[in-house]
Amino acid sequence: LSLHDALPILAIARSRDKLRSLQVLSKNDVDMPKTVFASNQSNAKDVIALSGGAPLVLKILEGTQGVGVVLVDSEKAAKSVLDAFYGMEVNLLVQEYIEEAGGADIRAFVVNGEVVGAMKRQGAEGDFRSNLHQGGSSTAYKLNRKEKATAIAAAKAMGLGVCGVDMIPSKRGPLVME
Repeated sequence: LSLHDALPILAIARSRDKLRSLQVLSKNDVDMPKTVFASNQSNAKDVIALSGGAPLVLKILEGTQGVGVVLVDSEKAAKSVLDAFYGMEVNLLVQEYIEEAGGADIRAFVVNGEVVGAMKRQGAEGDFRSNLHQGGSSTAYKLNRKEKATAIAAAKAMGLGVCGVDMIPSKRGPLVME
């Protein structure tokens, strides 16, 4: 297997690892929500402070489809949830909560450096998670110039020829979630 042949395999492996993919995106200056990695060795107060304070979104590192994603509205609640996960030796990503998104996100589909489609996903009534597996809905969506550029930059940073890029709208512009 040559290095050239191994690159797509490496890109796919990186994209399946939430922590590694966020590191790659950050290194390539792709805008993301403020994110902190937390393990049972982490001090909960430090994690909360580094991630910008409550409200916060806590995500189990190995979770998918919205499972293991918790919104905490106070620093006291964040500490309690972190301590509970630490007791189970679960690794977490702690992210700032983007309230202005209103429980919606955007998934852009990128093929060979071009956006070929997009959808807006909206969480079920009262749920901040937009995952379809959690009762959310989706509609076709036309990306603006900044959203297109962000999706293409994320795909390029990851080295993926075909991918879906999940972004959340914010006051700072689109932020890549994964």
